[in-house]
Amino acid sequence: MRGKTEEIAVDEATLATWWTLTRLHARISDALDKALQRRYGVSLSEFNALRTLAATDDGTLRMQALADAVALNQSSVSRLVARLERLELCERCICEKDRRGVFCRITQAGRDLVTEATPYFRKTLALELNRAAVEPDTRELVRLLGHRP
Repeated sequence: MRGKTEEIAVDEATLATWWTLTRLHARISDALDKALQRRYGVSLSEFNALRTLAATDDGTLRMQALADAVALNQSSVSRLVARLERLELCERCICEKDRRGVFCRITQAGRDLVTEATPYFRKTLALELNRAAVEPDTRELVRLLGHRP
């Protein structure tokens, strides 16, 4: 029915779990971001974009598809790609079939960074999950992720 909004209830336990999840995500993302910045000079979002590009068959994605894959809006992904271009980790290119389409392509330097940084990323993630696994408020969430310290 149009105009009528059905009320959807969220119980207190679900709400508390949601807020715990958002805090855990923010804490781990912050730790990963700082670790990647310190060691490789890229942010977590930039690493995620490079990892996403590297996982494609030809290392190329339309800008909108990249934005969707890394959960950023169009202008944010454009700024992110500009930073990666300055670091020579990716490049923008025009689609040969559709000259209106702007794509982003990972460079060999970008692929090398992903290859080198992935084990460090995984180790840092494991350390952060291990920390969260012993805390009473996040222990169950870590278990649900399937992480075993």
